[in-house]
Amino acid sequence: MSSIPHDHAAGHAHDEHAHHPGGLMRWITTTNHKDIGTLYLWFSFIMFLAGGCLALTIRTELFEPGLQIVDPEFFNSLTTLHGLIMIFGAIMPAAVGFANWQVPLMIGAPDMAFARMNNWSFWLLPFAATLLFASFFVPGGAAAGGWTLYDPLSVQAGMGMDLTIFAIHIMGASSIMGSINIITTILNLRAPGMTMMKMPLFCWTWLITAYLLIAVMPVLAGAVTMLLTDRHFGTSFFNAAGGGDPVMFQHIFWFFGHPEVYIMILPSFGIVSTIIPAFSRKPLFGYASMVYATSSIAILSFLVWAHHMFTVGMPAAGQLFFMYMTML
Repeated sequence: MSSIPHDHAAGHAHDEHAHHPGGLMRWITTTNHKDIGTLYLWFSFIMFLAGGCLALTIRTELFEPGLQIVDPEFFNSLTTLHGLIMIFGAIMPAAVGFANWQVPLMIGAPDMAFARMNNWSFWLLPFAATLLFASFFVPGGAAAGGWTLYDPLSVQAGMGMDLTIFAIHIMGASSIMGSINIITTILNLRAPGMTMMKMPLFCWTWLITAYLLIAVMPVLAGAVTMLLTDRHFGTSFFNAAGGGDPVMFQHIFWFFGHPEVYIMILPSFGIVSTIIPAFSRKPLFGYASMVYATSSIAILSFLVWAHHMFTVGMPAAGQLFFMYMTML
């Protein structure tokens, strides 16, 4: 009689094994948070190497005065793509990879809240990266208006700018999906007894980062969408000849751009604030103060964007406000 349960268990294990593909399909279809975190980290490393190659080409060109190996237009494309790749392809995916690996383990969750969406949010990124690199090979070359995509250079660029805009949309959608997943996981899947104020600081920094991403990525999407309509649909959001304002693009972009600084650095703060207490074997001093300070940083990041724009002719009252908010 004892062999019957054993055979049943063996058959059940065999069935479960049959439903989990191996090889390449395992990585394409995985919903395991560790596998997806590993994919993010590998993608980040590959994009870091690609962006680094662009940077090496830039520095090689600047090794001596005059033209060395690339023409000026291609040089501008290198600087533009280098910035976008390093931000959206290297730094942010690396942070998301660490979050996928560590957040469920740190809070006692079995996996991320939306496992299939977690998979989807990653596989959007290689497609977006393909669009970015494909822009080098279309008529007119890649976007060459700088990584900030300032108007009017971005309106006058060729087809490569359109591919860049679509890539930014896709990477933004990936970031928003990942952020929703992290917020839901932290708020709803903590183990019994794991209160918010007992979480490692890495979880707090990523929770705040996720809220920042949800707040500012649609702003960037709106800016590049208006840019796209200016280019192809006859609108004049940023075209002074049609009644638009090129400086408005800078306001919209930097409303995204300054919180983006903290989106990139807060997870790193969380990593440091988790590693040091672990290896020093002492609890983090001022844990609650760190949580409140990190939250304050996130809130204040929405109030300082125009300190990137002091040369655009801002009124003195505006300059004073953003100067004081920056010092704060």
